[in-house]
Amino acid sequence: MQMKSGFRRIHAGWYAGACLLALALLGLVLYGTGAFDSGSDDRSLDRACDGTLAQDGLRAALHSSHLSAGDEGDSDYLAACSVHNSASGPQGSSLELKMRWSSAAAPSGTLAWYNADYNGVKAQAAPLGHGWSGVVRYDSGTYQVMVALDCVNQKSKALVAYGDLLGTANSTTLGGLGRVTTETAQKAAEKYGCQVKTGKRLTGLSTARLGTPDTAKLLQQAEGSCVALRGTAAARNGTPEVMEYPGDPDAPQTNCYLVTKTGKPGYGLYAYYGAAAKDFLTSERSHLKKGYGPTDSDRDYAWATATCPQSAQSAVFVLYHLYDRDTDSYPVPHYSASFAEFALKAFADHETTQRGCTAVQMMSRA
Repeated sequence: MQMKSGFRRIHAGWYAGACLLALALLGLVLYGTGAFDSGSDDRSLDRACDGTLAQDGLRAALHSSHLSAGDEGDSDYLAACSVHNSASGPQGSSLELKMRWSSAAAPSGTLAWYNADYNGVKAQAAPLGHGWSGVVRYDSGTYQVMVALDCVNQKSKALVAYGDLLGTANSTTLGGLGRVTTETAQKAAEKYGCQVKTGKRLTGLSTARLGTPDTAKLLQQAEGSCVALRGTAAARNGTPEVMEYPGDPDAPQTNCYLVTKTGKPGYGLYAYYGAAAKDFLTSERSHLKKGYGPTDSDRDYAWATATCPQSAQSAVFVLYHLYDRDTDSYPVPHYSASFAEFALKAFADHETTQRGCTAVQMMSRA
């Protein structure tokens, strides 16, 4: 009996040791495959941007399922976070999300997009489409999706979200960025009590941009953002062609470019609404205080405003005589103030009609 009891103790110890060894091996396998890290990464995504990060578009935006997130801790924003894939080198990519209220002071970084309206097509923005109040912008290798969701229960307030893609940009990754940005903004608005109108689910977004001669078309063929200029004297004023984006009554920014016969943008027309209008005027505050209008004192321009039902902020319309840095010259050598005001009025009248705004008020120059 004593010997059998000893055997039992030996067998029990052997089984216990075998179990511990199996658990250790399982742990090594899970660690090697990244399962532990994956759980930690999932939790970081759930916590990101104050728990509002929308995750459905992340894999498309960063072409990876191995992702981790961290909050930026930027006091200028309501919430800010970044998401990275696990790759290094050219395959490594990340996106940054930042959100704020339009009623708060705009951080200087968000205003930089409005500082080059007179510089060719540098300040262009493509409408996001699909019913979203947003645009796609590009500068120095970075694409940004900006969406401004007006609070229908607080007319003077909108939730503004910025999504920057740092890495490979194509229709798929840009579409993922658009989905993450719009759906995160929607979740954040709901969390903070801002009732908003949203658009449809985004898939792919185009990386196409205006600027090269092949993006121009004859003035009489305009059918999008430049359609209002089709019957004007633009051709007789040195700009027989246009560069345009599709018309979109939901976009917070609309732009149209009148182009010379050599394919150079000569005049840029811009419309800003809601939070974008407020930020544009903020970016030009020093000029406005000096009485120059929304530009430096030595630049040629025309501008106007209108009241639109979507926001307490007046819409702003601006025409700039464009400068071409490539040739260090103005593609349209002689600026016509009378034509500029006529063209801007036609552009603004069409825009306000599409959005149900009040009559356009032309603003005087200093």
